[in-house]
Amino acid sequence: MRIDLNCDMGESFGPWKMGFDEEMMRYISSANVAGGFHGGDPHVMRKTVALAKENGVAVGIHSGYRDLVGFGRREIQMSPDEVHDELLYQLGALREFARYYDMEVQHVKPHGALYMVAARDEELSRAIIEAIQRVDPGLHLFCMQSSMTYELAKKLDQPVVAEFYADRGYNDDAQIVFTRAVTEELDPEEVGDRVVRAVTEGKVTAESGNDIEVGADSVCVHGDTPGAVRLAEEIARKLDENGIEIRPLGRAGQKIS
Repeated sequence: MRIDLNCDMGESFGPWKMGFDEEMMRYISSANVAGGFHGGDPHVMRKTVALAKENGVAVGIHSGYRDLVGFGRREIQMSPDEVHDELLYQLGALREFARYYDMEVQHVKPHGALYMVAARDEELSRAIIEAIQRVDPGLHLFCMQSSMTYELAKKLDQPVVAEFYADRGYNDDAQIVFTRAVTEELDPEEVGDRVVRAVTEGKVTAESGNDIEVGADSVCVHGDTPGAVRLAEEIARKLDENGIEIRPLGRAGQKIS
């Protein structure tokens, strides 16, 4: 078996440090690079792409609301056209840095509140999908399987990746319990076992205690979760113990040897 392991990266801004990009990059296969709206800046974006290149990690745009103060985790009233155009803006920036290092952009992953709002909003999901399809239909779109975004992407034949969250709780609707910050360290072994079960069985225990079905084409571990590096290391170890190889997805239609 193979699985993609992704992490949100490049979210530092000027002197403000966010996450542990260098340490996390050793364990993952795909990096979601902040586009400068919820985090990141041009210098950080370039360094993140260079780091991904050095570690053989694929890159995708992590596009968020224009919300540096709230780190993109506050809902902002925006029209579908605004979401469409701001995604193109952020994707274009990453594409140039990727080209600078002779890399291709692999995917699009909305960030934070935008990800969660689009999950229930057909118009915003359509704006995101149509932006991708107009400029680069070979990009994968990352989202929860239990979401409007996933359903609409399937209908519109957009390559879509069901994302499982290693370090977030789930409700009985198979959606993550959204939080603006995780303050307590999680048990790495429990998280590793949880990931292996999601990948091999397609199931996770929700916060209610009920077992629910989840899609897991790619697993996300957040770089700003307390103890993130230990979590990533344990997830990688558990996957390896169970014969599951961590590999990037590649672009849609592209075979990864």
